[in-house]
Amino acid sequence: MADQYAQAREDNRPTEKSAIRWEEPPEGPVLVLLDQTRLPTEEVELVCTDASALVEAIRSLAVRGAPLLGIAGAYGVALAAARGFDVDEAAGALEGARPTAVNLSVGVRRARSAYRAALAEGGDAEQAAGAALAAARALHREDAEASARMAEHGLALLDELLPGGGHRILTHCNTGSLVSGGEGTAFAVALAGHRAGRLRRLWVDETRPLLQGARLTAYEAARSGMAYTLLTDNAAGSLFAAGEVDAVLIGADRIAADGSVANKVGSYPLAVLARYHHVPFIVVAPVTTIDPETPDGASIEVEQRPGFEVTEVVAPQTPVTGTGGGIPVAPLGTQAYNPAFDVTPPELITAIVTEQGAVSPVTAEALAELTAR
Repeated sequence: MADQYAQAREDNRPTEKSAIRWEEPPEGPVLVLLDQTRLPTEEVELVCTDASALVEAIRSLAVRGAPLLGIAGAYGVALAAARGFDVDEAAGALEGARPTAVNLSVGVRRARSAYRAALAEGGDAEQAAGAALAAARALHREDAEASARMAEHGLALLDELLPGGGHRILTHCNTGSLVSGGEGTAFAVALAGHRAGRLRRLWVDETRPLLQGARLTAYEAARSGMAYTLLTDNAAGSLFAAGEVDAVLIGADRIAADGSVANKVGSYPLAVLARYHHVPFIVVAPVTTIDPETPDGASIEVEQRPGFEVTEVVAPQTPVTGTGGGIPVAPLGTQAYNPAFDVTPPELITAIVTEQGAVSPVTAEALAELTAR
């Protein structure tokens, strides 16, 4: 069904600009980000000279995705240290930029701990800044390695659950190289299947907020030469009913100790549909996304986005009249409910795949054992 609507290009080059990188021009170190709000129409880079600029980039979703936020947070601390700003103040601002994504605070704390340890050992400010940068670079490298292992474990699980290949995978939001130091989380699994000749179709939910599936996942799928089809989020049910989905692959922004998963809003309805239609629902995320200090899904703070993201649309080169800089599509004064995430309980999740392997069934005990490794 709908294979005739597939969008594939001969241009299968990877993204030309890296999602994040550290540079040291003569005027001082900077953090360079690929502005994801401008994709797919143009690849524009943002140059952050301090932590406050990075905080704004995180809040605007110019840089996003749980693993990449952890990397960005670590580099943000290193940037503050290298430029002589108050490191603790910068770390606090970075941690609070997006409350749901636990990787952000993990990255910030790792770089800040390295900074403090260097000072405690008698190092000067320059040496401490170097220690923070080394911690950020190590996290960046480790995430790339974790991405490759998640792809391997995830594809092995798919082959076990769906022998014979020809996988038709539904994915939500964006989980590719734009969110990672490597090739991503859930998208990396689908990409591995594509390279192995075992991916028949990637169904791409357009995904609120900011249509991150339509703008970003489709962008990455096209550049990778994958057979993919874009759909509105609320069209997913018809695909399940028609038997066109073999598995659901999503990422995660925070995994509670009991196995509840916070991911982009719309993930929970997919889990319910998958359970009803007996389709595997698989979460792919690094171990750093598991938060033992968050006991359950009810304890996860869900970020609320501005209402104008729902009541307005943004179109390039079009006169704008809305308060958020877009074209109004709802009556003036309309209230909008716009959570960035929802929470899926563990009983609806077939497996959680990490760089350490897969957990199935998803239980608090299994996750505790995994993180203890």
